[in-house]
Amino acid sequence: MTNQKHTSSPRRCFSGRIPAFCPVPVRRHHNGWTPDRQGHFIGFLAQTGSIAQAARMVGMSRQSAYALRKHPDAGGFAAAWDAALGLPVPKVTVSDFRLLTLEAMIRPIMRGGLYCGLERKVSTSAILPLLDRLMRPSPLGRAKDALLR
Repeated sequence: MTNQKHTSSPRRCFSGRIPAFCPVPVRRHHNGWTPDRQGHFIGFLAQTGSIAQAARMVGMSRQSAYALRKHPDAGGFAAAWDAALGLPVPKVTVSDFRLLTLEAMIRPIMRGGLYCGLERKVSTSAILPLLDRLMRPSPLGRAKDALLR
């Protein structure tokens, strides 16, 4: 018996593009579904085509991956999951501008059907609507300003 490291060859050559997604907001634990672990899972899922194997590769269980996918805020994660498996992907829009500007979106990078790493993208287009909302005077603020004059 040889002492070789087992390397898994991809089941298929993934040639699609995985959309960037907002990580599912869960309580952060070092051994839980961190944003990086979510991105790595999607990348390995695209490479292997196996949910169980991708979950094992990031140190998580298949059941916890399905539980994460069922989370109410997992629309982007589920769309990336579907894209990784070559399924049609519905358009997912995130309406929470604070989430888009403060939490970077994640996109797994694939080259030649193999997972290479993660790309993080902060949505700069979400900054202007957020600033507009924050800078818009509220009716209560205008009443307060009128009282102070």
